[in-house]
Amino acid sequence: MKDLPAEQRPREKLLARGAAALADTELLALLLRTGYRGHGVFLLAEQVLERCGGYAGLLAATPESLRPIKGLGPAKRAELLAVMEMARRALAQPLRAAPVFDAPARVKDYLALELGGRERETFAVMFLDAQHRLLRLEELFHGTLTQTSVYPREVVRRALALGAGAVVLAHNHPSGVAEPSRADEFLTRSLKAALALVDVRVLDHIVVGCGEVVSMAERGML
Repeated sequence: MKDLPAEQRPREKLLARGAAALADTELLALLLRTGYRGHGVFLLAEQVLERCGGYAGLLAATPESLRPIKGLGPAKRAELLAVMEMARRALAQPLRAAPVFDAPARVKDYLALELGGRERETFAVMFLDAQHRLLRLEELFHGTLTQTSVYPREVVRRALALGAGAVVLAHNHPSGVAEPSRADEFLTRSLKAALALVDVRVLDHIVVGCGEVVSMAERGML
């Protein structure tokens, strides 16, 4: 990186023109700082993004999924994971301070960050208080999601334990297509009926794909 003219170095470029002026590899290279023998930092950044499937996959990465990538030692892995967690907390913070539907786009961004890029389906629930502020997001089920693999009694049990007044359901489609399926509709109706018995409202069911997030409430499917 030191061999580049000053105006082409990611740090100087960012400070002069803003972070949006940097390409994906430049942003990641700025964080990684160094490569490894025979591979400069830009090549390492390119390999990481290719291996993870871009930033969406990188943001969903785990310590285990990053460990096999050559050039990412413990320090670099820890830094990447810390940045991801800061992004999640930054998006969650306003959802805890105000009703989630004061900022529906932020809810989608938050869930896309949490669930996007996963290799298997994950079903999560945003548990909300009586004013529809975020109490907690919990991942409850993994794998192929159907009415039989997502247990309404477990969702009800967690809602009661947290004192939730409403929920937003969410899951991802590893295929990348965010279009809700018939199974998603059946599952939503089943959970909505179960939660209604304990006076907990289902406000939405969000489906996260690759670069796309669909609200079933906006589609009139609740």
